[in-house]
Amino acid sequence: MAGGLDLVRDMSLGIVGATLAAYAVRRLHQPAVLGYVLSGVLLGGNLGFGLVTSVEGIELTSEIGLILLLFIIGLEINLRELTRLGKAMLTLGVVQFVVCALLGGVAFRLLGYTNGDGRFDLLYVAIALALSSTLIVVKLLHDKFETSSVAGRLTIGVLVLQDVWAILFMAVQPNLRNPQIGGVLRSFGLGLLLALLTFVVSKYLLPRLFRAAATDPELVLLTALAWCFTVCALAGLAGLSREMGALIAGVSIAAFPYGSDVISKIAGLRDFFVTLFFVSLGLKMPQPAAHLLWGVLFAVGVVIVTRLVSVIPAAAWLGQGLRTGTVTALNLAQISEFSLVIVALGANYGHVSQDVEMLVLTSMLAAAVLGTYVIQFNDAIARRMIQGLEVLGLRERALAAASRGHAGAPRDVVLLGCFREGLGLLDLLAAEAPELRERVLVVDYNPVLQALIEPKGFRWVYADLANPDAFNHLHIEDAAVIVCSVGDMFLKGTSNARLLSQLRRLAPRAACIMTAEDRQGAEALSRGGASYVFVPGQLAGEHLLRVLRQHLS
Repeated sequence: MAGGLDLVRDMSLGIVGATLAAYAVRRLHQPAVLGYVLSGVLLGGNLGFGLVTSVEGIELTSEIGLILLLFIIGLEINLRELTRLGKAMLTLGVVQFVVCALLGGVAFRLLGYTNGDGRFDLLYVAIALALSSTLIVVKLLHDKFETSSVAGRLTIGVLVLQDVWAILFMAVQPNLRNPQIGGVLRSFGLGLLLALLTFVVSKYLLPRLFRAAATDPELVLLTALAWCFTVCALAGLAGLSREMGALIAGVSIAAFPYGSDVISKIAGLRDFFVTLFFVSLGLKMPQPAAHLLWGVLFAVGVVIVTRLVSVIPAAAWLGQGLRTGTVTALNLAQISEFSLVIVALGANYGHVSQDVEMLVLTSMLAAAVLGTYVIQFNDAIARRMIQGLEVLGLRERALAAASRGHAGAPRDVVLLGCFREGLGLLDLLAAEAPELRERVLVVDYNPVLQALIEPKGFRWVYADLANPDAFNHLHIEDAAVIVCSVGDMFLKGTSNARLLSQLRRLAPRAACIMTAEDRQGAEALSRGGASYVFVPGQLAGEHLLRVLRQHLS
């Protein structure tokens, strides 16, 4: 009984400490994961006050968090969506992981890391450093409203494929000490057999169970959890990890209409146990040795360099553009929580030393802190890097060639930036005013737009609107109307006011239609010489008000 009381006390300390630390790191604009680990460090006996004594109990309890975490990850993996990612996304995902793992392995081999004697330190480090943090990256991109940008979509697509790579590695993890082809095939075979069994059951039996439980929300949740832990138990019997079973269980019911409801109900329970998982990692943090600190600096450097080397050339080769590839590479310069899971499982199997576990954990935290600022200023960093690449002779050659193509009918209607409102305008022009299509010139840095809008009769040219010299080569002096359809929130490196000032000088006879975020911004642009200023939120509100009045009358 005393041991149970100690565990409850230590779990309470862990949760309270994690909460306080999360508040502290939030004030510093850092991810909450950093606070959870920091609380474990302070509560543990290696670097902290030694308040927590039942470390093993917390580790055992936190394994439930891992199972729930991977179950929810499985629920969020839509196999149909994976097949729709497209050739560019799939190619980039393969190139990024393979190149990063190979270069990471070579780099740490130079530091003396090896595989052998039943240990796979080098392999685990290479795999761990090739994966990026979905939790941190998506959160930061969402806060910056960049999840819908070209680089944002590429980043999220690569993160999804990284999860697939991690799942494949977890499938062979238990049999790494038996590297013969027979052992690997046996592991894959058992994994495929388990997946086949779960998908058959989920297709023919589970829908009936969920329909029967649909009238009772609590029963829906219990049914999902029962399914999760049943597959976990089967995975354990098959010699696979229980965490792998949780992933398979989640994927097998991801397409169910109950999936989002189950996620919302399990999320709180998952967060509780996952918090304890990160606290337990902090409890094991050893005294900082010089070799660990140097290893962390080296690991973070390897992550950044390998992302740049693997993503930028691949994105440029796939026609996504040099800037898009650079921003995507910077976004991915993180280490994944999945890496911690994989290394923690490897430690349980005896595959890796504690030094490797601590190296990956500390490097993940360091990369999380650094990556917060890298993503915050990704556009400015990318611009500086591209300037350096241009000095070396690397340019957006195909895009520059497209930008020079001004032959044909005069394009006196210029659209600067083509995002949601711009695409909506082009769709309306194509449908209701097709005679204007040959007069429209679209200026944007998104190379994907070329194949999307040129078949409709519009012309697309590449230009970075933040570059003061960009307009000098666009031949817009005789434009009749110039429209900037992008608000300051989505413009990178410039603003509507700055663009308006340049346009008034370059095309004094053109009518300039600009975009503002609010009425105050609209008034300022009008005073600056804009012919018309539209506020997307205000227009949407006015339209909704008209619809509301129609329905009320």
